[in-house]
Amino acid sequence: MEQKKLGPSDLDVPSICLGGNVYGWTLSEADTLHQLDHALDVGLNFIDTADVYSRWVPGHQGGESETLIGKWFANTGRRKEVILATKVGISMGEGKKGLSARYIAEAVDASLGRLQTDYIDLYQAHEDDPETSLEETLGAFNKLVKAGKVRFIGASNYKGARLAEAIETSRKNGLASYVSLQPHYNLVERQPFESDLLPVVEKYGLGVIPYFSLASGFLTGKYTRGSEPSASARGGMVKKYFNDHGFAVVDALVEIAKKHRSTPARVALAWLMDQPGITAPIASATNDRQFEDLAASTTLELDQDDIRRLCEVSAPVAA
Repeated sequence: MEQKKLGPSDLDVPSICLGGNVYGWTLSEADTLHQLDHALDVGLNFIDTADVYSRWVPGHQGGESETLIGKWFANTGRRKEVILATKVGISMGEGKKGLSARYIAEAVDASLGRLQTDYIDLYQAHEDDPETSLEETLGAFNKLVKAGKVRFIGASNYKGARLAEAIETSRKNGLASYVSLQPHYNLVERQPFESDLLPVVEKYGLGVIPYFSLASGFLTGKYTRGSEPSASARGGMVKKYFNDHGFAVVDALVEIAKKHRSTPARVALAWLMDQPGITAPIASATNDRQFEDLAASTTLELDQDDIRRLCEVSAPVAA
């Protein structure tokens, strides 16, 4: 499987990142452990999670995904084979949120405990914290890098100007700097990444690991004109794509997939991997068929006509 540099670092990652948001949520413990075994067997060793996964589920406290990954590390002894990314900053309840130096120090130790490891390869600010200065946040991350608890740091859900300011702050103060960005980006939601974030990514050479790469399942071809989204949380998330623009994208994916004897999901991921700045799309799988789509997308080669058609049909519609 092709390896890429994650921004200005020596961290080589495969061209797909396995999303751990489903672990302990829509994927059971047994199926999670099975998937992690299978993932390494096919070369998918880049895993993204967050401390807050999956606090939104009734009865969950957050940390469920990290805990299952940690259990798998303890059971298998394969920690060193994995490139592990997790995130900090979104509320864990009881005032546990944000990017203050105090909270980052507390949260990283909690994550390390759940993950049953002594280091995190990529520790990411899950969202910007406008109430904390960049100097304080980056200074806290810098201490973690110096202590060996974290190898590299990244940003998620930042706006372009703030991301550039953060990188310049690191340079000015000699602090660890963000090497990657995790934005919302896919075929049916190309803005604001392309207009606001891509120029910053290209200027500073950041790696990009977009989330919602398959638009919560909309780009897999499971939905057609006339169908209704399910009553699940994911069904509610895809409803906004149920329009002429969204289904025109799906129609193109289906046709191109037939041409390559592939699937719409594989085509959507292959398009994303071909876009400027993209390092490794994040995608989750809740069954073996979906998992095979993730793995197979890394070897699907779209021709220029395919790329051009998808770019044209998915071009953002003027407001």
